[in-house]
Amino acid sequence: MGRRRGWIHGGRAFAHALTSPHNGFVDEPVLVIPLWADLVAVGLGGIQGALFASGFRGQRRLDLLGVAIIGIVMGMGGGLIRDLLLNVTPVTLQSNWYLVTAVCASLVGMLLAGLFQRLNAVIVGLDAIVIGLFGAFGTSKALALGLPPVPAVFVGVCSAVGGGILRDMIMGLPVAIMHVGSLYAVAAGAGCAVLAISHTAGLALVPASILCIVVTAVIRVLAVIFDISLPEQRALHRRRVAVETSAIPIVKPGPDAD
Repeated sequence: MGRRRGWIHGGRAFAHALTSPHNGFVDEPVLVIPLWADLVAVGLGGIQGALFASGFRGQRRLDLLGVAIIGIVMGMGGGLIRDLLLNVTPVTLQSNWYLVTAVCASLVGMLLAGLFQRLNAVIVGLDAIVIGLFGAFGTSKALALGLPPVPAVFVGVCSAVGGGILRDMIMGLPVAIMHVGSLYAVAAGAGCAVLAISHTAGLALVPASILCIVVTAVIRVLAVIFDISLPEQRALHRRRVAVETSAIPIVKPGPDAD
């Protein structure tokens, strides 16, 4: 039996059969993310990193190199984490365009930081799209490599928030997703779950990925607009203590007590 291949042209994802290392040939679909789509995500991440870096003042302000590093981390971090979790060669290191795109996008973002900061809606929308893109790419690639839906969603969420985690670690800041704030990882998780469920139900990866991006972006934008967040740990602790102590009878002293 010869080696079978299937292509979907026009800049879309395609699949091919991998040769079995043991015997014969096996059909294992492998998603190949189009270069232009990956570069769009990297570029948007680089701009987002530059906008983040522009917020530092005083001794913590960053120069051109610092902004470029943050842009590279934000633009390429999610893809690197995704490929490392999937045990495949990082795609971002197989082309010259990834580093060039991340650096150029971060520098453009720094130059236009003043304009973007006056357009808060642009920043919110940009953030939501970046999360959705990386989440969709991570989950769809994991599913194409044969991972079950739950681990695939985990890979997608790590891909979506990985750049931000690396950014906070490099800058010595508290990891943002670990603290109370607008839904970030939750939005990515919801979108990735929708992708995995819809693909398991028979929907092709490309439309399922688009649905993932839309769901993630909508949840993230609504969370920012309406200031929605998960309950903080202290609130949960106070609520639990209140429930537990409400069952304890309180004995009040009588009027004759000394």
